Amino acid sequence: MTVHDVLKRPLVTEKGVTKKDEERTLCFEVHADANKIQVKQAVEKLFNVKVEEVRTANFEGKLRRRGKFAGYRSDWKKAYVKLVAGQKVPEFAEV
Repeated sequence: MTVHDVLKRPLVTEKGVTKKDEERTLCFEVHADANKIQVKQAVEKLFNVKVEEVRTANFEGKLRRRGKFAGYRSDWKKAYVKLVAGQKVPEFAEV
């Protein structure tokens, strides 16, 4: 799995922006099979920063309906990546 496969997309939400500004923590949607070591290596390589810690959370897909048809969204994984003090927090628009 390459570093581009590990990190699917940044999660830009109100909570994520607050964590980025106050706690130097970035939020990403990551590959469901990626572990914390792979996420750390991917972030360090893509953004040229040092990572202090990685926390992950798994989410089950929700039931969604469209008329009489029902189905489930895909299961997904979120990673919170905390950067070492003194590192410049990357802006996703700059990358």
